[in-house]
Amino acid sequence: MTAPDTSGQLAEQLLRLTRRLHRAQKRYLDPVGITPAQSRLLRTVAYYETPPRMADLARHLEVVPRAVTTLVDALETNGAVRRVPDQSNRRVIRIELTDQGRTTLKALRDARRAAVEDILAPLRPEQREVLGGLLDELLAGPDRGTP
Repeated sequence: MTAPDTSGQLAEQLLRLTRRLHRAQKRYLDPVGITPAQSRLLRTVAYYETPPRMADLARHLEVVPRAVTTLVDALETNGAVRRVPDQSNRRVIRIELTDQGRTTLKALRDARRAAVEDILAPLRPEQREVLGGLLDELLAGPDRGTP
């Protein structure tokens, strides 16, 4: 009798849970009128103390600059962000949150909390704490990357 492949089982569980979380987030984000990728960009813009450059966003999100341009275009159309010239170098464009963007960000936070609560509902508070500690350990580990 062969030993069970616990690493494979854990990987499958993590993938299934990730997909479930994405579906729940999408369900809660739909009424906000924003995609998960736009949500991530909006949260990233808010992360910076001063409006970031497109290149900063691409680097932070680990995507190509063209992907950021498409996301910024959509968020600008929705009124959540605006392009502003850099004060010290007019050739540089920065991305700034608008008041609408801050309102959308609050709605996003509420939607994400509700989605996560759906996923974590079966867990008791102490189980959530243990899970959080385990996830912190995994995230703090070396990022070996995959080809």
